[in-house]
Amino acid sequence: MYQLVLGKISTLCADPLASALADRAPQGARQASWLAGRTLLARTLSPRPLPDIIYGEQGKPAFAKGHPLWFNLSHSGDDIALLMSDEGEVGCDIEVIRPRKNWQALANAVFSMTEHDELEREAPEERLSAFWRIWTRKEAIVKQRGGSAWQIVSIDSTAQTHAVSQLQIGSLSLAVCTSTPYTLTHESIIHIGTFGAEKSLTPPE
Repeated sequence: MYQLVLGKISTLCADPLASALADRAPQGARQASWLAGRTLLARTLSPRPLPDIIYGEQGKPAFAKGHPLWFNLSHSGDDIALLMSDEGEVGCDIEVIRPRKNWQALANAVFSMTEHDELEREAPEERLSAFWRIWTRKEAIVKQRGGSAWQIVSIDSTAQTHAVSQLQIGSLSLAVCTSTPYTLTHESIIHIGTFGAEKSLTPPE
């Protein structure tokens, strides 16, 4: 089972659950995204309590050992994504498709030859979107492995060794990397609001 849940940081931070979690949140720039992520996890797992969360060597959060679910969070602008799994480690990345200074130079520095070929096949006006499409795939793969950002240059997201799925929703580029094959679709995504998700996940018995 895999499930991708989307929400808005501003909406989730206004949720009553966020107030209950506020005393545990880091101060500063990360506070809003941290609160939104924990609230999104709590709402998705409801009515079950939010399990203890631990961190890997590279800082990847996970449920404490013995819990039957894996998860990964990503945010961009006011949008936040949560990928849940009962089949093993997962990674997800969400990016607002937007201009980025020197994006072509960045692509030259970190994209593989096959990724460059994919970019060059696009019409010039579509290449910025293609850049973010490739970037989110690479980020999702790194995050599934629990790696660090510098490893993105060593990742070829076109390789058949990765179980990667991608989707564009309006101005958002989404990518997931899963332990077993999974296809991301518009119908499979849950959009969560102030009062919780349309449905919740049920951990395996």
